Amino acid sequence: MSERCLNVHIFILSLSLCLMAVCMTNCPTLIVTVGLPARGKTYISKKLTRYLNWIGVPTKEFNVGQYRRECVKIYKSFEFFRSDNEEGLKIRKQCALAALNDVRQYLSVEDGHVAVFDATNTTRERRATIMRFAEQNGYKVFFVESVCEDPRVIAENIVQVKLGSPDYTDRNTEEAIQDFMKRIKCYENSYQPLDEDLDRELSYIKIMDVGQRYLVNRVLDHIQSRIVYYLMNIHITPRSIYLCRHGESDLNVRGRIGGDSGLSPRGKEFAQCLGRFIQDQNIKDLKVWTSQMKRSIQTAEALGVPYEQWKTLNEIDAGVCEEMMYEEIQEHYPLEFALRDQDKYHYRYPKGESYEDLVQRLEPVIMELERQENVLVICHQAVMRCLLAYFLDKSAEELPYLKCPLHTVLKLSPVAYGCKVESIYLNVEAVNTHRDKPENVDISRLPEEALLTVPPHY
Repeated sequence: MSERCLNVHIFILSLSLCLMAVCMTNCPTLIVTVGLPARGKTYISKKLTRYLNWIGVPTKEFNVGQYRRECVKIYKSFEFFRSDNEEGLKIRKQCALAALNDVRQYLSVEDGHVAVFDATNTTRERRATIMRFAEQNGYKVFFVESVCEDPRVIAENIVQVKLGSPDYTDRNTEEAIQDFMKRIKCYENSYQPLDEDLDRELSYIKIMDVGQRYLVNRVLDHIQSRIVYYLMNIHITPRSIYLCRHGESDLNVRGRIGGDSGLSPRGKEFAQCLGRFIQDQNIKDLKVWTSQMKRSIQTAEALGVPYEQWKTLNEIDAGVCEEMMYEEIQEHYPLEFALRDQDKYHYRYPKGESYEDLVQRLEPVIMELERQENVLVICHQAVMRCLLAYFLDKSAEELPYLKCPLHTVLKLSPVAYGCKVESIYLNVEAVNTHRDKPENVDISRLPEEALLTVPPHY
């Protein structure tokens, strides 16, 4: 072989390896749940989907049970799930394939990054089918298996979640529980858990007894690593998270954003009211977190309880616009003002931050909130919006416009598939710092001199 031909072959091989590397890095991910019914698979799927979307990874959940309910409008009994029910098996297989087709549409056509395939997937044969599907479409696969033998946890899950399912809308509680227990039995006979030896080539996390133990195998990339870390931090212990902003500050009264001013007289009054409110709640083992900014610390001081300062909880950095009024920003930097109104989530203040930056900064706070039980977070408007968006599953477009008024406490109580919210106004007046989303921002209509008036970015 000539030197020229050899060089061509080397070039082609190098190009092929580069393309393979790109594919391995950018391949969409298919998360596949595994486990018997009432093991928290849908709970895990929904939380994981919410978390990944919040950190900016486009993710969608595909619940095969929902496909089955759309196909079979009226559920009769557990008999549908018997292994010798050929008609039931046929319908369940069709539903699984329909869900996988939608997964392909989402990941390959709609540019989704992660799909969560929420089903029992209890047999090695079913998982092999999913693996073939993923290989044919160029997806990475990560299995999440939930194993639980604690009858109390299983019974609680049935009562809290399954009895609210459309399958049991018109059934009395005892009858529904008995039917669901028989449904579980239908799966137990054919259940093949992920095996350390037989499945050693697969990427997976096995969650045992609601997080008492974990087994992690072959984590291949950054996304899978974040999934593992997240799943090892969530828990199902009943708790409440209290979110509120600091008391009204001197700069709030003057209509100026950011800065590090102290509390106004009304802000100090709110801090006292907050202290009484928290005392009246009689919350067990409450932890109090604040930012490192004066107005947040002064609010916490009035509670008379220990608190922890987080720099991570500091307000969004407005850069060169710190301590300016919105009217001043619009006058001096009209282009920046219009750009922010056009895309508030991604807009970054010159020498400052965007809401997107803030979400990334707050991820450790979310992880710690998931690990803890009862917590009061005294923070700031933009920060509170980001935290609230995570718990309420709000989109990036909605997040910057969530209403988080001063002197109001939001009590969040995580429930089965979401979060219950209670708003408590503590009857202390404060200025309104909320700006509604503007309509039809058109930068092209700005005068030419406005386009030339930009703040120093560096």
